[in-house]
Parts: sequence; structure tokens; C-alpha cells
Amino acid sequence: MRVEDLLIYGKSHCHSDHAKILLAELIGKNPLELLMNLNEIVPEEKAKLYKEEILALEAGKPLQYVMGYVNFYGNQFYVNENVLIPRFETEELVENTINYINQNYTEPVDIIDLGCGSGVIGLTLEKKVSTNSVDLVDISKEALKVTHKNCEKLNSKANIIESDFFTNITKKYDIVISNPPYIKENEEIEEIVKNNEPSLALYAGADGLDCYRKILKTVKKHLKEKSIIAFEIGYTQANDITKIAQEELDNIQIIVKKDLSGKDRMLFIFKNIV
Repeated sequence: MRVEDLLIYGKSHCHSDHAKILLAELIGKNPLELLMNLNEIVPEEKAKLYKEEILALEAGKPLQYVMGYVNFYGNQFYVNENVLIPRFETEELVENTINYINQNYTEPVDIIDLGCGSGVIGLTLEKKVSTNSVDLVDISKEALKVTHKNCEKLNSKANIIESDFFTNITKKYDIVISNPPYIKENEEIEEIVKNNEPSLALYAGADGLDCYRKILKTVKKHLKEKSIIAFEIGYTQANDITKIAQEELDNIQIIVKKDLSGKDRMLFIFKNIV
């Protein structure tokens, strides 16, 4: 089939932008080049795969899962249905954490990414700051298979650890970072998220705070004298997480930062950092 024929097919089943993105990726062109090569013949196998991908989109599968990757902070990461699709808010968490590390540390740091999923947070930090070690931790074996693929893809030296947060961890860290599950168990969320992304990575008890409680109750013995905890949070949770942190930790300063939409989305806990 010709490029033009496939685009017509794609646009009849899904958003035209998605139809162009999928076909461009499949035949190794950018979307603009497609429009300049409408009469190019696409091999039968690729045409068949394209139609399957289009129908998967039409059935409600997220574009990132159909494509098998997502771009995050300048790198391409493999994703599938066993991990969350990274959001822009998580890039903001990483950006702010990089800034805080550069402001407060002159020596390489030890980092742990709790509930790492695809590994985008820890692997990005490994590339952007000076590190002694990066530990990528998740309770899900299937998620860690995705982490492993991304480590290989990025030539990472990070350690991959199966653990329920700190359960199997003995080390101390300069930086503890996490985008844990934080959705209330009865909270209404987008159908495309609820029907496709792993519930283990979404829901955290009746108030959405179970994972923050678990981390903060056990984090003290894993913090170096000078350390930073960085959380992505639900936009209504800052006050509650602040209270939990103040109950569990001493000598801390807490900063809540808003995302580009003006919502509270990041919470940073500084221990013995002025």
C-alpha cells in the first residue's frame, strides 16, 4: 500500500496526528517527510503492522504503549503495560532535583529511585549529575524487566533491586527520590489510564497516602547525615505529606513546588541542608 492510503486508513480510525506519528515511526521518516512521499510503497508486513497498531489505538490503548517508547528528558525509554507512562510533571520533579543536587553537593552522590517503574527518574539523574551509585527499586518483577531494558539501552551502571521500597535495602543515600502510587482507591481517573496502566503503580489506599507513610516511616536509617528526599505528589496532598514527614523525621526543611500548571506536584525534604 502507498503511504497516502495508509494515512487515510489511519485517520479513519484515530486522531490524524497519531496516525502520522505511528506511520512515520514505522517507516523511519518524520511526519513532514510522509507528506512529501505520499506515493511511496510501504512493504506488506509493515502495512499490516500499522493497521494493527491503529486498531489498538482505536480500542483505547495509549499511544506510548502502542509505539513501545516515550521520550523523557531528552532520552528515549522503552515502556509497556507493566509500567506507568511518564508524565511531564515527572520531568519537572527530575529538573528540580538536578538543580538541588547541583546546589548542595560537590561530590558524587548515592541515589535511590523507589518504585522506579521504567527507570526514567533514576536513569535520567545518573546521566545528569555526578553519582557514586544509582539503585533502581521496584516491587514488580515485570516492571523491573522494563527497567533492565532501559539500563541496557542507556549503557547504565545502575543497580536493579526487587524490593517493597526499603524492605531489601541496607544502604544509606544522599538522594531518595520517588514517584509512588498516590491515587485514592475510590478516586475517579481517566478511563484510558484506569484501563491500561498498572493499578499497582496507581493506587495507594483510601487516602492515597499509604506509600508516603511506608517510605517516611522507614527512610530515616537510609539517609546520610546530609540528604534530600524528593517526591512527586498528588496536587491536594502536600499538607498531609508534610505532617507525616514532620512526625517521622528531625532536622528537616520542607519545600513544596508547583508544576507549570500551578498545582502542588513536588515535595522536597532537606535534612541538614541550609
